[in-house]
Amino acid sequence: MKKNIIAITVFLLGVLGLNAQVDRSTMPEPGPAPKVKVEEPETFTLTNGLTVMLVENHKLPRVSMSLKFDNPPHSESKKAGVSKIMGELLGQGTTNIPKDEFNEKVDYLGARLNINSRGASANTLSKYFPEILHLMADGVINPEFTEEEFSKSIAREKDYLKSNEKDVAYNASRVRSALAYGKDHPYGEFETQETIGNLSLPDVKDYYQTWFSPTNAYLVIVGDVNKKEVKNLVKKEFSNWKQTAIPEVNIPEVKNVKQTEIDFVDMPNAVQSEIALVNTINLQKNQEDYFPAIVANKILGGGGEARLFLNLREDKGYTYGAYSRTGNDKYAATFIASASVRNEVTDSSVVAFLDEINKIRNEKVSKKELANAKAKLTGDFVLSLEQPSTIAAFAMEIETEDLDKDFYKKYLENIDKVSIEDIQRVAKKYFLADQSRIVIAGKGSEVLENLEKITYNGKSISINYFNKDGEQIEKPDYKKELDPSINVEKIYSDYIDAIGGKDATEKVTSILLKATANIQGQELSLEQRKTKAGKFSQSISLMGNVMQKQVYNGETGYMMAQGQKMPMNDDQIKAIKIEAKPFPELSIDETAKVTGIENVEGGDAYAVKVNENTTNYYNIESGLKVKSLTTVSQMGQTMSIPTVYSDYKEISGVKLPYTISQSVGPQSFDLKVQEIKINEGVSDADFE
Repeated sequence: MKKNIIAITVFLLGVLGLNAQVDRSTMPEPGPAPKVKVEEPETFTLTNGLTVMLVENHKLPRVSMSLKFDNPPHSESKKAGVSKIMGELLGQGTTNIPKDEFNEKVDYLGARLNINSRGASANTLSKYFPEILHLMADGVINPEFTEEEFSKSIAREKDYLKSNEKDVAYNASRVRSALAYGKDHPYGEFETQETIGNLSLPDVKDYYQTWFSPTNAYLVIVGDVNKKEVKNLVKKEFSNWKQTAIPEVNIPEVKNVKQTEIDFVDMPNAVQSEIALVNTINLQKNQEDYFPAIVANKILGGGGEARLFLNLREDKGYTYGAYSRTGNDKYAATFIASASVRNEVTDSSVVAFLDEINKIRNEKVSKKELANAKAKLTGDFVLSLEQPSTIAAFAMEIETEDLDKDFYKKYLENIDKVSIEDIQRVAKKYFLADQSRIVIAGKGSEVLENLEKITYNGKSISINYFNKDGEQIEKPDYKKELDPSINVEKIYSDYIDAIGGKDATEKVTSILLKATANIQGQELSLEQRKTKAGKFSQSISLMGNVMQKQVYNGETGYMMAQGQKMPMNDDQIKAIKIEAKPFPELSIDETAKVTGIENVEGGDAYAVKVNENTTNYYNIESGLKVKSLTTVSQMGQTMSIPTVYSDYKEISGVKLPYTISQSVGPQSFDLKVQEIKINEGVSDADFE
């Protein structure tokens, strides 16, 4: 099945001038930075401490509202996740309006209203502004916290955590933050099954009472409104919001490592490594280094034209994208350079990252690079001004980040002032190649041997080992002894016995399988037929429309996609012939060999290399096939695609997997089998 499930992934997956009159070898002098007009808000404060900022903009009959809190970051400790659960319960009705009626009112008015743990936001036609403002205020001030909704939210969060237990990128991100900031820092802690299990409804209510206060709250309203009318409405809706004192918080100090190290998280299911070079920084928008830092980041890793992307993607083909991000925060922030790379180039990618970071620290950037970065930042900034939410964010940041009133008016001017010398200065200060944590989440059995051999500038890089909870552990043991008596024949025999035995499987002359998956909100359907004679057909439909089809009649075959029919070549026929039969393990290919024992889906499994592109894994304890790993090449990139088989169920005396999971890059999906027919529903006409 695996070769054909791969098809789903594949499916997913000038100007004339007078050259003689223009000297093209000299870059033209840049013009002056464009003047930016940013509307200044009218600000007032209610007696309960709520700060309100109003900006009239009558270009469109719409109003945008944003409510945010300027609370200090605070640890949730053994009840990590309480803010998230509280945020999910907000907007689920109020003490005045039931949940369904509340949502129906918002929908009826054609508005968007979201209330969460960080505040609230809304967008509406100006004629409905008073009603939406009323609903926002009611949702913020009078939330209805019920045991029923709390239990649902807890169950959803536990399911979410469980579904991400084996997600490499998800776990890499959590551990990276925990190591960079520290697990006792608000930015470094994360929720677990245990902390979510510690929560009760009173915890949620207590958190709301403590932190959802107008004391540090800012309400920004931008759009087609009359300031005088808005003032009266805001006072009417929000004046009864009770003010409470915000607790004092002691935030732990963050520190970088003394010298660069590799922090490794073993993810046995990883088909690519998540790499992130991270160090903490003290960078705020009101500091003189801010503009040079964002320009430097744009040159290093701020997009498809930046150095990291051009090196790791365009030049070396290690990844689909490599980027960097320079954060800013008045409490603590990080510089991060990251990419998802193929297992076999993990060590080489680490060296490439270090090369690029050291290069921008030690060598001056070119005038062209500087000009291009400034142009891109200028364009992004100008485009952002078209959104009312941007104006709201600007107004709020000026208040909460201690910015000069003209900060955004002079934004482009300050970008333009950044010099080549500024870039090198801030790169040395914030891009700490010599004090980075290189956090890698990947398949240790395949990547650690080469990582241990890395030397840079004549020095080896030490490696520490961590689990998915960010706790330091001993180096995993990958050298598991393989019993000499174990061979392909025995593994295949155990598998056949595990699914029903040789007699039962040999009675299967055909299998019809129908399965569905949800991919980005759309339903994908798979219909597959196999026969004992080695015939195969498969169709893939999206939203009811057949998008791809494969047919093999035992001798020849074709593929059809987007209306184009193409005959299978010799390599495609060779690959599909292996998987066309219901149980290829009934016969042994002489080229197949046992390569070792690996941890797969939480258990030890024998690895059987079927051919140069495919390895199958059979659980030692159960004998069942639990995974297939196939390497494919597409658009110049080589990728490993895992297919995981689970939820085996018996039908007609034979066990078959009812869940088939697959991932490629960041995209993952589960095919849920809806129907299987044994020895029925298949005819020769299906293979024409």
